Amino acid sequence: MADEFFARGWLSFAMDPALQAWAAAALPAARAAADDPVNACWQRCGGTWFVGVDALPNDAAGRVGAGPPLTGAASNFIAEVLGCGHLPLHRAQVSVCYPGYPQPTPGESESGFRFRRERDAAHVDGLLAEGPARRRFLREPHAYILGLPLAVGEGGASPPVLWEGSHLVMRAAFQQAFAGHVPDTWRDIDLTAIYAEARRAVFSACRRVVIEARPGEAILFHRHLLHGMAPWADGAVAPRHGRVIAYFRPQFARFDPWLDGARP
Repeated sequence: MADEFFARGWLSFAMDPALQAWAAAALPAARAAADDPVNACWQRCGGTWFVGVDALPNDAAGRVGAGPPLTGAASNFIAEVLGCGHLPLHRAQVSVCYPGYPQPTPGESESGFRFRRERDAAHVDGLLAEGPARRRFLREPHAYILGLPLAVGEGGASPPVLWEGSHLVMRAAFQQAFAGHVPDTWRDIDLTAIYAEARRAVFSACRRVVIEARPGEAILFHRHLLHGMAPWADGAVAPRHGRVIAYFRPQFARFDPWLDGARP
């Protein structure tokens, strides 16, 4: 599995009863977070997407309330192959999508909305767009991205998408951008142009994969993998509270480990 992960940039993990129990315990809290007015700041795209950063009230072991800790094959892989089992789990992102995604967000440019609709808002996590010019900087050196479906739909209810092998293209671009700079200065380097160029190369060279996964299954992304979220397809159906996925993205304490990652 390790060879597959580092070649493709992602893995899916089969149904695990322990993870299914975790998802069942997490779902009510995730739905409550999406409905809580205090989290209204995370509503995007005309109310069709709840971003939900740090919205799941889990502890550092992933436990939600009286539910079980986060365990299973994906967690074992993260610890044994990626060597990241020592990183405590932050409060997970709760990504909830609803019929009609995406709709325009106030202040979003026409080109930004078009990219969201036609290119699934493809991105590498941790590169944040800042200021009126939306310049990209590395702000969050994530170790990995672990997606855990909590409630899913059918027929194209805004599933996650990824570009297989894109982590190699993106990593090469980041190596070029950071060459000759010490890691402590990486956060100050404007990545906008090289990031856009690398994304274009990925769209030309890498296969777009649509991910269909159920509660009890897991999806693991390499931290440099280009990924996004598909528009809600005509005729797609989902539970009344929407399509729900929890994401864990622990961060390194320093920037230098982030650029490593072709192999552990």
